[in-house]
Amino acid sequence: MCYSENDFADIQALLSGLGKAGETEVAGMKTRRRDFIKGAFWAGGAAGLCAQNGCSSLAGLQLGRKGSMAGFRAEPLERVRVGIIGVGQRGSSAVRRLSNIPGVEITAISDLTEERVARQVKALADTGKPAPAAHFGSPEEWRRLCESRAVDLVYICTPWLWHTPMAVFAMRCGKHAAVEVPAAMTLEQCWQLVDTAEETRRHCMMLENCCYGENEMFALTLCRKGILGDLVHGEAAYIHDLRQLMMDDGENTGYQGQWRLNWAVQHTGNPYPTHGLGPVCQYMGINRGDRFEYITSVSSAQFGLSLAAEKAGGKIPKGRLAYKLGDMNTSVIKTYRGRTILVQHDTTSPRPYSRLNLISGTKGILADYPLRVALEPASHQWMGDAALADLKARHTHPLWKKSGDAAKKAGGHGGMDYLMDLRLCHCLRNGLPLDIDVYDSALWSSLVELSELSVLRKGSSVKVPDFTRGAWKTSDPLGIVSV
Repeated sequence: MCYSENDFADIQALLSGLGKAGETEVAGMKTRRRDFIKGAFWAGGAAGLCAQNGCSSLAGLQLGRKGSMAGFRAEPLERVRVGIIGVGQRGSSAVRRLSNIPGVEITAISDLTEERVARQVKALADTGKPAPAAHFGSPEEWRRLCESRAVDLVYICTPWLWHTPMAVFAMRCGKHAAVEVPAAMTLEQCWQLVDTAEETRRHCMMLENCCYGENEMFALTLCRKGILGDLVHGEAAYIHDLRQLMMDDGENTGYQGQWRLNWAVQHTGNPYPTHGLGPVCQYMGINRGDRFEYITSVSSAQFGLSLAAEKAGGKIPKGRLAYKLGDMNTSVIKTYRGRTILVQHDTTSPRPYSRLNLISGTKGILADYPLRVALEPASHQWMGDAALADLKARHTHPLWKKSGDAAKKAGGHGGMDYLMDLRLCHCLRNGLPLDIDVYDSALWSSLVELSELSVLRKGSSVKVPDFTRGAWKTSDPLGIVSV
């Protein structure tokens, strides 16, 4: 299977948010659909391509045979050979973190920009690490990385619209896929991830670093020990003033080509739900004993981006466009077991950063930003500083207790990035199920389109698909892991 010049034009269009394909009606909402990869690819054409080019592990794949990935254990890897696609802000920090984890080797790096690849190759060489294969220049070079026999895990740090196509291709080539957030931007893409993981028996993990935050793992420990009682309600958010970053088209912002701003031009709803939502789902055992039933979502009008564009003046042509993304999106999810979750998104208001990170049960509550806990019988007020410090010391998550100092030294959002990578590689080396599986990756990402559907229907509830196909009923909730 080969790509044509038109296919590459579509790839370039994805980065700018201006796909060539027409609009199609999906579940009552008009949404952009790009022919990023033709139908033959999804039907297995990529597997044929891999066979022709010598992809590793292809012989062991059971293409076309579906089985649940709940609790899936892949064959252990003596060492994890990682290929990283995209070495801008997130990718370059991933190179530094992964190269310092025992049993991990970065064997390939891909980026459109030669300078970025060369910079990371040199950084590895300067620390005495083997030089990885370098892929750059052409929009198809990332495929060469996925096809390499020297790669076990493809680590994807690219703009949103690349995530699903790259992860699917990687799995079709026999590789595990780790993909930045969100893992998918449409329901169709969510199902592509699920179907491909089930067919190929390869892991697909969304790199939701916030699940490994110190306070999030403290909350998980309280939940698992029953200290908060039966869980009733959670609150999650991504509140982060990104106006100036979205307006900047510089190489070092992480939004080169203004891909995040382009999404705001075309879409409403919540385009980035997973940072706050992922941890709350793990507290509640979503996909592992409970599931989302339906979602209701509303958005405010848009103010912040227009004001930011005015201040930027003629430097930002996008400022002359109308933005569909409301400043504040608020969604409420009802679960099968009767719990509720509030999810908010606001990246265009002058507000302090917050993920809310609230979990409430029949015996008490934990709320973050700042961290507070209240427990019965004194639940009418928050614990004092000394009592909270004592509670946290007694219930610090084992992963933070064992590796927290190393994580903080390694950096990456206070250490949670490092712990995420450490845990991922530990599971791959020991043949363990991942903390975040393909069903979690799909479900948490599905709110991108589901929230938009509900907003466009004036807040009407929208049913949430069961990506586990019923496996949530028998899957065990995530435990308190130590490594």
